[in-house]
Amino acid sequence: MTYCVGLLLDDGIVMLSDSRTNAGVDSISTFGKMHAWQKDGDRALVLTTAGNLSLSQSVVTLLKDGFADEDGKACDLMQATSMFEAAGMVGAAIREVARRDGEGLKEQGVEPNLSMLLGGQIGNRPHELYLLYYAGNFIKATEDTPFLQIGEIKYGKPILDRVITPATPLVQAAKCALVSMDSTLRSNISVGLPLDLAILPKGALKFALKKRITDQEPYFASIRGLWGEGLRKVFQTIPDPDWGV
Repeated sequence: MTYCVGLLLDDGIVMLSDSRTNAGVDSISTFGKMHAWQKDGDRALVLTTAGNLSLSQSVVTLLKDGFADEDGKACDLMQATSMFEAAGMVGAAIREVARRDGEGLKEQGVEPNLSMLLGGQIGNRPHELYLLYYAGNFIKATEDTPFLQIGEIKYGKPILDRVITPATPLVQAAKCALVSMDSTLRSNISVGLPLDLAILPKGALKFALKKRITDQEPYFASIRGLWGEGLRKVFQTIPDPDWGV
């Protein structure tokens, strides 16, 4: 399993993913789940993946090499004219891989599953964030729902619900995403370091930051300690219930 989160903010986009892949407690590997496309001054897109590794790798390969969809239309993320069109291309790639490999996996007793987050900006169009499903359909983040998650989402969601709004600055949003990831790391063994972080400012059409975070990263280590300590202090300030127990 994995955990990925994308934040759609007034100032841009923040994306964060882990890199753990496991096929049981004795078979744990590291594979990056974040993939980027960039042409300075023209576009910057970032894709994160969760679910079956072979399926996600096949989808990413199609997207990097280019392919024709079910209607014979050429699909190339570097030629998409909008994020909506780019999301449609990712969906077409997912459907193609599902058509080719999905039934074979089921015959082997493996239920195919795959989800992806696509964020970015193309030209002078708005920056957008999409969540794509195994059927190739997708939804878009909005002001009402400014973050999307895939994978092991439940542990990291509470902090996002309490902190993230469209007006959250990029750096604070990245901090919140890291706290969300830390909560997931502490609660689920199927999510693990290293992490991949991308920050795309609105209108920049290039990434301000693309960073791999390992267990040697001082800032992330400080977050892990300070967040836990802060929660304990806040807990102690809450009055005990007066129930006569």
